Amino acid sequence: MLVVDRAGLIVGANTAALVLLRGEGTEPLTGRVAADLLDLSSDPRTWHAYHEVLRGREARLSRTRRIKHAAGHSLWVRVTVSPVPGAEVVLLSLTDISARRELQARLRHLQMHDPVTKLANRALFFERLSAALEAGAYEGTGATGRVGLCYLDLDGFKAVNDTLGHHVGDRLLAAVAQRLTHCADRAGHATGAPLVARLGGDEFALLVEDSTGTEQVAALAEAALKALQEPFDLSGRRLSVSASIGVVERHVAETTSTGLMQAADTTLYWAKADGKARWTLFDPERNAHLMTRQALSSGLRPAVERGEFVLEYQPLVRLEDGRLRGVEALVRWRHPQFGLLTPNRFVGLAEEDGSIVQLGRWVLRTACAQARRWQLEHPGVPPVFVSVNVAVRQVWDSDLVADVAQILEETQLAPELLQLELTESAVMGSAGRPLQALQALSDMGVHIAIDDFGTGYSNLAYLSRLPVSVLKLDGSFVRGFQDGGDTPSDPADAVIVEAMVQLAHRLGLTVTAECVETAEQADRLRRIGCDTGQGWLYSRPVAAERISGMLAER
Repeated sequence: MLVVDRAGLIVGANTAALVLLRGEGTEPLTGRVAADLLDLSSDPRTWHAYHEVLRGREARLSRTRRIKHAAGHSLWVRVTVSPVPGAEVVLLSLTDISARRELQARLRHLQMHDPVTKLANRALFFERLSAALEAGAYEGTGATGRVGLCYLDLDGFKAVNDTLGHHVGDRLLAAVAQRLTHCADRAGHATGAPLVARLGGDEFALLVEDSTGTEQVAALAEAALKALQEPFDLSGRRLSVSASIGVVERHVAETTSTGLMQAADTTLYWAKADGKARWTLFDPERNAHLMTRQALSSGLRPAVERGEFVLEYQPLVRLEDGRLRGVEALVRWRHPQFGLLTPNRFVGLAEEDGSIVQLGRWVLRTACAQARRWQLEHPGVPPVFVSVNVAVRQVWDSDLVADVAQILEETQLAPELLQLELTESAVMGSAGRPLQALQALSDMGVHIAIDDFGTGYSNLAYLSRLPVSVLKLDGSFVRGFQDGGDTPSDPADAVIVEAMVQLAHRLGLTVTAECVETAEQADRLRRIGCDTGQGWLYSRPVAAERISGMLAER
């Protein structure tokens, strides 16, 4: 026991306290600051509560502290602080609980570790994963706020168990655990080793808390894969196994424990389905392909009402001077479960069930409103047009002409600032209602473009009779269309592109080249007369705010 005055100084101590804190035959504790000896000032809450007891405002305080003995070792002490009635001192009772804490730690280790491999077990893994997700959700901690996971399953382990027995299987699991731990230790040399856990059977996990990115987790998976490919020598037996690994890396704010494990399990399945003995990175697009058609179809109509769709815009640049002339509006679905989906995942389904009409109307209205907004925000520069993709079912199942007219009136966008893109296969051979609709839209002042030209029917006879003003050359003609470099230009591509450009110009059409990725491609296209370029050389699809920035720089 220690007696401490209101100032926090020790004024009395029994022999047991002296032995506990300083050892036998040492100088008295009188005059020392009790909080320093007992580590009561290391965290603000304990420090405040201790002072409240010293001042007589609180009746009692009890804390467990880890303190350092004068001899150098550490011990755990339960400290209880109580005022002494009628005196200006408080009494500190100290109980050495080191043995109890050590027993608790040993029991917890047994409870949280796998007896075969000595690795963390499933319970400890999920405890650490939950803690990592919770800790990463707080900003300003210096952490990356990301988490990575390698979910691993041994290929051929069942055959080892069935033919050689579980005792050999257990020894193999222990050897696998050693190699994985070695990989984790090497990977965490500078930033802290990932947690290696056995989740059950022949399933293992490597948890990268505070991940620095996909590259770090993929490198860990590659190292683990190579480590396990080396044969195992177990008491004269030479065994070979491989592993399939699913790799997931995410921002903690965008996932949960359940979501992360589901993604990892799916990706592990892909690794096995792709041939085993490999690691596979989680791909939202591939995951979307696994969804049932019904799950996507049933969610399309309400998704429009819930505002789950967004538009990105890819610049259309005049090749002659590199100036921004227009943008193509590209729809994305921010699916609440499967992440950001590109049109190839849902437009076909939307066309099948008819929801493309509702979705297409939303895309058209949103794009026109945005184009008008850019025009008002940047009155000093020539306005850019917006190009919107139209599915052929929108022409058949809705009054597209009336929809366009109404939206242009609502948004106050001039018709010549709207371009509608239809695929070549949808336009070629048009007759009846589709042709009438295209003609009415053209008469209104709206530009009509044929998308992916050169990949469909290519019935050139229709070009002179259709109200088309723009041809968009498919990117397959542009790839490799460059001078010099490792990939020389294909002469056939050059001849075809030049011929199509000349034909289009003879018919009074302008030509846009898609998938322009290099300056060499752009220069060749400009020299043969192509009017407009679109591709990653200029910009990937971006948010509307980025286009505003480009307009401000003009």
